[in-house]
Amino acid sequence: MAVTIATSTRSGGRHRRGVPRYKAMCEINMTPFIDVMLVLLIIFMVAAPLLATGVPIDLPHTKASALNIEQKPLSITVDEKGTIYLMDDPVAIEQLADKLKDAAHDGFDQRIYVRGDNNVNYGKIAEVMSIITTAGYKRVALVTEPSKN
Repeated sequence: MAVTIATSTRSGGRHRRGVPRYKAMCEINMTPFIDVMLVLLIIFMVAAPLLATGVPIDLPHTKASALNIEQKPLSITVDEKGTIYLMDDPVAIEQLADKLKDAAHDGFDQRIYVRGDNNVNYGKIAEVMSIITTAGYKRVALVTEPSKN
């Protein structure tokens, strides 16, 4: 009966002087993923208010509360020079009714917001609103900024 004793310490996964060898990790490191997600969240939080309006205007301030809406309404903007925009595209006042019919998805029940600059003549806003109501749209609203007081 013979017994063989291995004297080599480097063979077969044994430890070298009590220090274990490193094994492959089977977990996913979540730290880089979380860092990227936080950076993207910050970018979208900063960029979202900039995407809300297409034409920059100075809206009048009122104490009216905000409306609760489910879908994005059509927006007609009159800037301080009197230029009329349907969403972000400039439109001649003569073509406004035709462009509205093309853009309205819900027909005459589509909600339409009229945004007028604080310095524009009220007659221009009234003219735009009369064109909209004459075209048959019933859900027309003026947009204002909430008062800071």
